[in-house]
Amino acid sequence: QVLLVESGGGSVQAGGSLRLSCEVSGDAYGRYGMGWFRQAPGKEREGVACIYNFVRGTPYAKTDDSVSGRFTISQDNTKKTLYLQMNSLRPADTAMYYCAARTMLGPLGCFTPSEYGYWGQGTQVTVSS
Repeated sequence: QVLLVESGGGSVQAGGSLRLSCEVSGDAYGRYGMGWFRQAPGKEREGVACIYNFVRGTPYAKTDDSVSGRFTISQDNTKKTLYLQMNSLRPADTAMYYCAARTMLGPLGCFTPSEYGYWGQGTQVTVSS
Protein backbone atom coordinates (compact mmCIF):
# COMPACT_ATOMS: atom_id res chain seq x y z
CA GLN A 1 0.00 0.00 0.00
CA VAL A 2 1.26 3.46 -0.91
CA LEU A 3 0.56 6.34 1.39
CA LEU A 4 1.57 9.98 1.04
CA VAL A 5 1.06 12.33 3.98
CA GLU A 6 1.64 16.06 3.64
CA SER A 7 2.26 18.49 6.46
CA GLY A 8 3.55 22.01 6.98
CA GLY A 9 0.79 24.11 5.53
CA GLY A 10 -0.63 27.11 7.30
CA SER A 11 -1.39 30.79 7.12
CA VAL A 12 1.31 33.38 6.54
CA GLN A 13 1.57 36.96 5.42
CA ALA A 14 2.89 37.89 2.02
CA GLY A 15 6.65 37.62 1.91
CA GLY A 16 6.70 34.83 4.45
CA SER A 17 7.95 31.26 4.13
CA LEU A 18 6.65 27.75 4.68
CA ARG A 19 8.14 24.31 4.20
CA LEU A 20 5.86 21.50 3.18
CA SER A 21 6.78 17.89 3.85
CA CYS A 22 5.46 14.70 2.31
CA GLU A 23 6.23 11.37 3.91
CA VAL A 24 5.98 8.41 1.57
CA SER A 25 5.34 4.83 2.57
CA GLY A 26 5.15 1.92 0.20
CA ASP A 27 6.89 1.23 -3.06
CA ALA A 28 6.21 4.46 -4.93
CA TYR A 29 9.05 6.58 -3.59
CA GLY A 30 11.33 7.70 -6.37
CA ARG A 31 10.36 5.11 -8.95
CA TYR A 32 9.40 7.62 -11.62
CA GLY A 33 9.76 10.79 -9.63
CA MET A 34 7.57 12.90 -7.42
CA GLY A 35 5.90 16.25 -7.62
CA TRP A 36 4.06 19.01 -5.84
CA PHE A 37 0.80 20.33 -7.20
CA ARG A 38 -1.65 22.96 -6.02
CA GLN A 39 -5.26 23.72 -6.58
CA ALA A 40 -7.02 26.96 -5.76
CA PRO A 41 -10.82 27.15 -5.52
CA GLY A 42 -12.39 27.19 -8.96
CA LYS A 43 -9.12 26.44 -10.72
CA GLU A 44 -7.53 23.34 -12.17
CA ARG A 45 -4.80 21.48 -10.37
CA GLU A 46 -1.42 22.72 -11.55
CA GLY A 47 2.10 21.44 -11.23
CA VAL A 48 4.42 23.48 -9.07
CA ALA A 49 7.61 21.44 -8.84
CA CYS A 50 8.83 17.96 -9.67
CA ILE A 51 11.94 15.90 -9.08
CA TYR A 52 13.19 12.61 -10.42
CA ASN A 53 16.25 10.39 -10.66
CA PHE A 54 16.91 11.14 -7.03
CA VAL A 55 17.28 7.67 -5.52
CA ARG A 56 20.41 6.45 -7.29
CA GLY A 57 21.47 9.24 -9.58
CA THR A 58 21.83 12.98 -9.65
CA PRO A 59 18.46 14.53 -8.82
CA TYR A 60 16.83 16.57 -11.50
CA ALA A 61 14.41 19.18 -10.25
CA LYS A 62 12.09 21.45 -12.13
CA THR A 63 9.85 24.28 -10.97
CA ASP A 64 7.06 26.06 -12.74
CA ASP A 65 7.79 29.58 -13.95
CA SER A 66 5.23 31.00 -11.51
CA VAL A 67 7.33 29.87 -8.53
CA SER A 68 10.80 29.74 -10.00
CA GLY A 69 13.34 31.39 -7.72
CA ARG A 70 10.94 31.24 -4.76
CA PHE A 71 10.12 27.53 -4.33
CA THR A 72 12.60 24.68 -4.04
CA ILE A 73 11.82 20.98 -4.18
CA SER A 74 14.09 18.50 -2.45
CA GLN A 75 14.06 15.08 -0.88
CA ASP A 76 15.60 13.04 1.93
CA ASN A 77 16.01 9.46 0.76
CA THR A 78 16.76 8.15 4.24
CA LYS A 79 13.40 9.44 5.44
CA LYS A 80 11.54 8.87 2.15
CA THR A 81 10.31 12.42 2.46
CA LEU A 82 9.72 15.07 -0.15
CA TYR A 83 9.94 18.76 0.69
CA LEU A 84 8.79 22.03 -0.83
CA GLN A 85 10.48 25.12 0.56
CA MET A 86 8.36 28.14 -0.26
CA ASN A 87 9.81 31.61 0.16
CA SER A 88 8.55 35.08 -0.72
CA LEU A 89 4.99 33.81 -0.65
CA ARG A 90 2.30 35.77 -2.42
CA PRO A 91 -1.49 35.81 -2.05
CA ALA A 92 -1.65 34.13 -5.47
CA ASP A 93 0.10 31.10 -3.92
CA THR A 94 -2.94 30.42 -1.76
CA ALA A 95 -4.16 26.91 -2.56
CA MET A 96 -4.38 23.35 -1.38
CA TYR A 97 -1.01 21.74 -1.98
CA TYR A 98 -0.63 18.08 -2.83
CA CYS A 99 2.35 15.83 -3.21
CA ALA A 100 2.16 12.99 -5.66
CA ALA A 101 4.15 9.98 -6.80
CA ARG A 102 4.57 9.61 -10.53
CA THR A 103 3.59 6.23 -11.91
CA MET A 104 4.26 6.69 -15.60
CA LEU A 105 6.60 8.53 -17.90
CA GLY A 106 4.30 9.97 -20.50
CA PRO A 107 4.99 12.54 -23.18
CA LEU A 108 3.37 15.45 -21.39
CA GLY A 109 5.97 15.92 -18.69
CA CYS A 110 6.19 15.96 -14.94
CA PHE A 111 3.64 18.75 -14.45
CA THR A 112 0.85 16.57 -15.84
CA PRO A 113 -1.43 15.28 -13.04
CA SER A 114 -2.51 12.25 -15.06
CA GLU A 115 1.04 10.85 -14.88
CA TYR A 116 0.76 10.56 -11.10
CA GLY A 117 -1.03 7.61 -9.59
CA TYR A 118 -0.67 8.31 -5.89
CA TRP A 119 -1.69 11.48 -4.11
CA GLY A 120 -1.64 12.82 -0.61
CA GLN A 121 -4.64 14.34 1.09
CA GLY A 122 -3.36 17.87 0.68
CA THR A 123 -2.29 20.66 3.00
CA GLN A 124 -3.73 24.16 2.88
CA VAL A 125 -1.52 27.18 2.31
CA THR A 126 -3.07 30.61 2.81
CA VAL A 127 -1.14 33.79 2.13
CA SER A 128 -2.63 37.10 3.21
CA SER A 129 -1.67 40.50 1.88
